[in-house]
Amino acid sequence: MSRDSVPGAARRLLVRCGAVLVAAAGALLSVGIFLQLYVRPTSDDWCAAYKARDLGVLGLAKDFYLTQNGRVTNALVTGVVYADGLAGPRLLPSLLALALGLCLVLLLREALHLLGFGGVPLPVVVAVAAVLEALLFFAGTRTYQALLWAPATISHTLPTVLGAGTLLLGIRAARRGGTTARRAALAGTFCTAVAMGMLSEPFSMVSWAFAATAGVLAVPRLGLARDRYPLAWCTAWCLGVPLGLAILYTSPGARWRRAQQPEKASLLSPGELSATVGDALRILRTIAAQEAYLAAAALGLLLGLAVALCGPTGPGTLGSAPRWARWALFVLPPLLVLASVFLVALGLRSGYGPTGWTYARTWTSFMTPLLLTLCLYGAWLGRWAGLRLRAGGPAAPALAVTAVTAVALVALAALVPALRQLTSDTVDRGLAWDRQNARIRAQVAAGARDVGYRPLPIGNLAEPFYTRVYRSDWAARCVSEFYGVDRIHRL
Repeated sequence: MSRDSVPGAARRLLVRCGAVLVAAAGALLSVGIFLQLYVRPTSDDWCAAYKARDLGVLGLAKDFYLTQNGRVTNALVTGVVYADGLAGPRLLPSLLALALGLCLVLLLREALHLLGFGGVPLPVVVAVAAVLEALLFFAGTRTYQALLWAPATISHTLPTVLGAGTLLLGIRAARRGGTTARRAALAGTFCTAVAMGMLSEPFSMVSWAFAATAGVLAVPRLGLARDRYPLAWCTAWCLGVPLGLAILYTSPGARWRRAQQPEKASLLSPGELSATVGDALRILRTIAAQEAYLAAAALGLLLGLAVALCGPTGPGTLGSAPRWARWALFVLPPLLVLASVFLVALGLRSGYGPTGWTYARTWTSFMTPLLLTLCLYGAWLGRWAGLRLRAGGPAAPALAVTAVTAVALVALAALVPALRQLTSDTVDRGLAWDRQNARIRAQVAAGARDVGYRPLPIGNLAEPFYTRVYRSDWAARCVSEFYGVDRIHRL
């Protein structure tokens, strides 16, 4: 086989390896989506379900704004999800997984096109998206909350989907649309950003940091952007997010929530800032201990090899950028990720105190850019290696592609034990909940006003009787309202 045949042979091998990785990650995601059939209410589910039933969507939004936390967008989405009882929470995991996967695939293809790296086989692009999704949902310390618990996915997974979708529409408007399409994209971006500020504070802070940095780099005089549209898009997002956060922060519900917190030192005091840095380091150590995240870097290597072996050998669009810009794009992503971890840790410490950093459901806000950064660095290394291997004949590229695929599969295998445990816990609890629900419904139909309830904990979430004082047990009160009884007692 001659050197000229390297691209053809490499493409065929990359297609096969990409398909294997899509199948492996797809199998993990399929199990997670299957488990939505066994999703049952727990913790905040109880409150959301009965309030959506009794108050309706607009009533729930009013309740959030006036008496809960000010998250109006969160309330509207929650009202829609729980509008048909438990059907919405059971369907939400598959909708989020499919939407996020599609957005990631399309964004990756747009990025490759903008950089001038065409020719990457579609199975490789889909494999990158599928593996990143599997890591996002199953590699953390709170796997149930990351995909199957609607209150967490509405607050911390849905924002990622909306942010990715908004960015994708903005890029499409820049590439294919005229003035009208661009103006519509900017208006939509601003409105989405305002809504985001009232949906998820962690994602709002993280996305603002990335958009602000991108806006600075997109100033036309610096030579990276051809016109003012990228700067305008970043500006629209950076203006909308603070407006949404301001509406949230000044709401009666947010003021009430802050009033319930004990007096404590300012978060900007030296002691609190030092403690927040410690929290951020604990988060990073927890992430570093999960070997499955190596799959993100491995998929980046595979993507870089695909760019080098199947695409043009030139420097691409990025190669023509100023040298300072290339260095900035190389250095800034990890710095922004570290800043994002710190911002989320700061918010968690403000809301939940010294143990707030353990609320891993909020980590999704920075885990997506973290995984993409790992993939990006892997892609740079993979392209550098691929260009050199391409010059040496077909054997070395084939060996590199196979080895990287094997590493990714081994890393993904680390997710299997946690997913197996998640499957067992979710199915067992779903069946037990159905039996208990049928018993309670029968007792309520017979006129009972005080029914017995056996806690069915899952995913480190609160269930009734988490506290000895019934008056302080918000979960028990919400269960009582859900079933329409005066009180529940422990079985």
